[in-house]
Amino acid sequence: MKHIRLKTNLTNKAIQDRLQYDPEIIELHLEAADLNAPSRLLEVIRLFKERGIKVFLHHPAKINGKFLDILSSDPEVQSYYWQSSRILADICQEEKIRCVIHAHYSGTESSTHVSAHQTRRMKDKIDEILSFGQGIFLWEDTIEGLFSYSNPYLIEDLIAPLKLPLNIDVSHAFISLRGDNHKLKHVLERTAPFVRYFHLVDSLGIGHDSLPLGQGAIDWEMVIPYTENHDFIFEIGLSGDHTDCRLMVESAAYYTNLLQQVTQKSN
Repeated sequence: MKHIRLKTNLTNKAIQDRLQYDPEIIELHLEAADLNAPSRLLEVIRLFKERGIKVFLHHPAKINGKFLDILSSDPEVQSYYWQSSRILADICQEEKIRCVIHAHYSGTESSTHVSAHQTRRMKDKIDEILSFGQGIFLWEDTIEGLFSYSNPYLIEDLIAPLKLPLNIDVSHAFISLRGDNHKLKHVLERTAPFVRYFHLVDSLGIGHDSLPLGQGAIDWEMVIPYTENHDFIFEIGLSGDHTDCRLMVESAAYYTNLLQQVTQKSN
């Protein structure tokens, strides 16, 4: 099957589950503990690369239960953001791969106050990361706050000046725009020069629901032309221990079938 592009953690059980589907792309979701002794991470990266699978990493979301925020006033969060980013930059340079990173997550300090001034503060902090992570990090949007597409200053005052390489999470963008497909299309058009990677996942546009493609309210026929020439994964919410990735594989089938329909209509 085409477009088998999956996410996994570093457990052997989950990895073997993904390998049975012969994936084209794998994104490794990392926890803080995975960077304490990165030998396991390097082992898994090299396992996938030896099988011809393209690998992306995903920066840890938390440290000691606290979500990361590049503008956090918490010293532990601030210190870990920089420390972990440097570790991952070194790994990515060594292995010639790229890493998805969030400037912040929902519910953090950067989610609470959106302004041009705060957007410029975030731009300056991201520029510091780019001083050692240029060409490595792909910046992912969240559902609210400064690095969400509900921020009217994000593209013009932060993304465009830095020519920032982006990972667009289509569901995050859709939620931040309150489930409006017309606004989503506008964001996809405006960010097209900067997008290098996508997370494809459906949503009803109300909260963070991480649905399989076709089970939400996103207009995938509209979205597909923006994604088909890019790398992406299906970042579908999985139950239990996240081992069984069949919902991602089913989303790949949905995408492939819809892509064929879109292609036929355009011919």
